[in-house]
Formats: sequence, C-alpha cells, structure tokens
Amino acid sequence: MSGNEGIRINKFLSEAGICSRREADRLVELGRVSINGKNPSTGQRVKRNDKVRVDGREVENNHEDRVYLVFNKPPGIVTTTDTKGERDNIVDYVNYPTRVFPIGRLDKDSEGLIFMTSDGDIVNKILRAGNDHEKEYEVTVDQRVTDDFVHKMSTGVPILGKVTRKCKVEQIAAFTFRITLTQGMNRQIRRMCEYFGFEVMKLKRTRIMHMTLDVGSGQWRPFTEAEVLKMEEVLKDSSNTADSKPKKKSPSSKPKKPAPPRREDRSKKKFASAKGRTARPKGRNNKGRSR
Repeated sequence: MSGNEGIRINKFLSEAGICSRREADRLVELGRVSINGKNPSTGQRVKRNDKVRVDGREVENNHEDRVYLVFNKPPGIVTTTDTKGERDNIVDYVNYPTRVFPIGRLDKDSEGLIFMTSDGDIVNKILRAGNDHEKEYEVTVDQRVTDDFVHKMSTGVPILGKVTRKCKVEQIAAFTFRITLTQGMNRQIRRMCEYFGFEVMKLKRTRIMHMTLDVGSGQWRPFTEAEVLKMEEVLKDSSNTADSKPKKKSPSSKPKKPAPPRREDRSKKKFASAKGRTARPKGRNNKGRSR
C-alpha cells in the first residue's frame, strides 16, 4: 500500500465527528469498528472506497487520499501556485495529476528539498518557528569560510529588524558551510551572509525534519508509508496556529513595600505630632540639669 493512501482509522473517525482519536483506538480494541466487514488493527488506514462501520452503523466516507511528495527544486523554478502569472511556477513544473501545493518556499535562485502536498493541515505544523522543526542547507559563498564567520552566523544576526535565532553552522569546504535553521525569515541565509560581507553563490536545502534529499534535480517521488507514519509522529505535538505571545510573569507573592510618604504628608504628620505633645515648663530640662 502506498504511503499516500488513506488515513489512520482513529483520525478518520475523529474527522467524521464520531469520537476522539483516543476513543477511536479504544473502540477498535473492543472490536466495535469494522473496515470492509473485518475488524481492523489499531493504526490501520482507511482508503477512499472502504466501508467503515461503528457498532454496525456505516460511517460516511468522504475521505480523499492525501498526497505527500519529495521534490528537488532546480534553480529558476518559482515556488508559487500562481499558474497564470508565473510561467516557471513549481505547480506546472511538477505536473502532478491532482492538486498539490508547496510547503514553504525556496528562492528562485535556490535549489533542493521542498515538500508538495494536498494536505493543508500539516503546512503550519511544519513551518511555524515555534514548533522548532529543523531545515538544513548547504551554502557556497564568494569568500573563504572562517571560524569567526561560522561563530557569528551561529550566534544570531540582525536582519529585518530582529536578531535571528541561534543555529548550527559548520564549515564543510573552503567556501562552503552547512547551516541548520528552525525559522524561515525571508531570504534569511542570504541576508545573514550579506550582513558580514559575504555573497551566496549557491544555496541548496538538503533536509527538512527527518526527510533528506534523495532524488535528482527536477525529480520528485511520493513519501513511503514509513515516511508518512514518521511525519505524523513528528508533527503530533506541533501547533498549526500562530505562535502565542509570551506569558506575562505572575506577580510576586512577596508583599510590596509601602511607598514613602510625599513631602506634604510628612509635614502634616510632623504638625500633627507637635500638636499632640505637652509643652514643657520653661526653665526645666530633663533630669533636672540646667542649660
């Protein structure tokens, strides 16, 4: 069975509104679910024409097989779904028989690994910087790579009004280095290099999460079943919503010191204190001593 065929039975029942995924697993274990008249195993996949029943009642199957492709984008191809306005768009180049779109982007001059899919649910899970999914690149520049350059690139570079995240950088040849990012700012690597006076001559993405580039330039292939399962595992705790703002610190449990009184308040207190004192008789002092 192709890795692009079907979805897991627990996800199928969850999306059909029958129950949660956890409850679906329990129903499967109890033998209350059938696929084409047979009790499935936990994790079995439901395909387009399968007949699914829960306690004998058929569950409507509107599922369409999701497509996941590994594509090695060559230089000159534009990562866009605009098939009318851009002649060299990635969608027409891949020419897949059903609708697919790219996850993220690579600059026109860049090359390498990019995912194509029909599954909109996973896009933000992969791309959100807050999910910390790694993307690895090999970069060739116009000057010799130095230890100082590697160190500065890895500790954060000010571009586009902010400082990039710390990242892994290592030299792999005289003019080439490998960099691993968990964020995707516009033309990030090129801008980082430009900040230090380096120009990128070649930029190639070689890895996204657990998936490494293994097809020739301009070629694509579907995910294997094992790769789909691994991707689901990697993304299961990832958010597909925008990164939340950092929480405000809770107020300290220690009691706050009272603010010092204003000058006028001090004056009033002194005045009130003076009014309340008993005046001493003239000519006498403490302990009977003369002045």
